[in-house]
Amino acid sequence: MNARKHAQHRTRTLWLTGVLHAFTHLYQAVLLPLYLLIQKDLQLASIGQVTLLMTVMMAACFAPSYPAGVLADRMNRKKLLGLGLALNGTAFAALGLAPNYAWALVAVVVAGIGSSCYHPAATAMVTRLCPGQTGKALGLVGIGAGAGFFVGPLYAGWRAEMLEPMLGPAAWRRPVIELGLLGIVAAALFYWLADEERSAPAAERKAVPSGRMFATPALWFFFLAYCLAFSIRDFAGASMGSLSSLFLQKARGYSPQWTGLALSVIFIASTVSNPLFGHLSDSGRKRWIALALVVAAALVAVFPRVPPAWTLPVLVVYGFFFLASYPMTEAALMEAVPDAVRGRVFGVFVMAGGVIGNLSHWMVGAKVRHLGEAAYSVNAYFPIYATVAVLILASLSGLLCLGPIRRREGPLPPEAKCEASMPLLT
Repeated sequence: MNARKHAQHRTRTLWLTGVLHAFTHLYQAVLLPLYLLIQKDLQLASIGQVTLLMTVMMAACFAPSYPAGVLADRMNRKKLLGLGLALNGTAFAALGLAPNYAWALVAVVVAGIGSSCYHPAATAMVTRLCPGQTGKALGLVGIGAGAGFFVGPLYAGWRAEMLEPMLGPAAWRRPVIELGLLGIVAAALFYWLADEERSAPAAERKAVPSGRMFATPALWFFFLAYCLAFSIRDFAGASMGSLSSLFLQKARGYSPQWTGLALSVIFIASTVSNPLFGHLSDSGRKRWIALALVVAAALVAVFPRVPPAWTLPVLVVYGFFFLASYPMTEAALMEAVPDAVRGRVFGVFVMAGGVIGNLSHWMVGAKVRHLGEAAYSVNAYFPIYATVAVLILASLSGLLCLGPIRRREGPLPPEAKCEASMPLLT
């Protein structure tokens, strides 16, 4: 009976954590189809100023990830998750009310700080909850990310286009406010309904000398190299969002609604691929990560060259493979370190990927601005997308760092193996 109740606890916790994951990433994608409306409404001189909002928000999200990881290792992770989403939603509601660009920048900084609480706390909590099935568990939680990334730009683009005849360029504000308020409600429900986190079993409480994350400089080197490699992947993935938003609206003539739809489909297929690849990778991480990223790189390279009718299918398949790499790389890292430092380790990992990766929004905006009139030509985007594809392939160098990091942790203890044999879903 205790085993069954524990399995039910794990299932409920996974799905509730997935809901928070959905809101966290919904906010990171909701502005993508609204760039041109925001530029007009705030009377900004260039599109680069608008894409800078995304870069600032994501930098504010990932820069404090290490302090957020320290909090995740030292305080109640359920409370940290609920408070983070509440702050994120409040800041987004304030963004929709921002009277000028300066206030918009303040709002996205606060939103980023709120969202920084999610990944270190949630990833450490799920890894503790599901030892031996970490890839599958993070894949299930990753369904939330796909749903959030799908709903955010889809709803924002549809709602803004519906309201534009009545509100003009200010139509971008309404969906941002609505989604912000909905996030506050979701945070309250999570805090009320989610179970308190269980203590880690004794078998999983591995001693960490002097509280250090890594015992030797060599291990630090391999860990930081792993972070750097997959931050290149994150840079490429974030580039695809902002670059494709501008490419579709300028070179293909898409409206905000259709741009939102196109960007949303990148993420919908990940609701299938995240748990699928996560489960498959539990028996072999490297080969599945390599497969996912090689296919994704090929699709990025051909994307601007395909006929317009193939735009959505290519984006769907790209998202299916590219986004599936996230639960696999996260599971590989989390299984390589003790529970006592997982929050901090993931905080550093996500900080590197987030800060470096999300410089892409500003850089893409600046690059498209420098194209001038060529930005309305499809051919002008060929070398940019080719560069993004090369960056995805370069990130595979991180797989070389997994072996030395994994050897630190060693095999799962017998008690953890027994617990891992319980099903995630009942």
